[in-house]
Amino acid sequence: MASTAANPKQQAHELIERMSIGQVSAVVGLLEAMLDPVDRAIANAPWEDEPISEEEERAVAASKQWLAEHPGEGIPHEEILREFGLTPDDLGR
Repeated sequence: MASTAANPKQQAHELIERMSIGQVSAVVGLLEAMLDPVDRAIANAPWEDEPISEEEERAVAASKQWLAEHPGEGIPHEEILREFGLTPDDLGR
């Protein structure tokens, strides 16, 4: 069902009026992210902006080795997330 509004803002208002509250909440979050320059900069930032040093690579290898030698002694990821009040879904944002 296409809108006949010539003004894109008016068309957006008309579409929002047809949405459920849950859909509007999602759109509000998207609009806030689009308008917030810090969120936009973070979203567009490269995943890793520093080279990983040999020392860091050795530390990661050592931690993986320790975990392999001590099964069940590591802290589950979900527990760490809970400690910080996060969920796995929060990591994708």
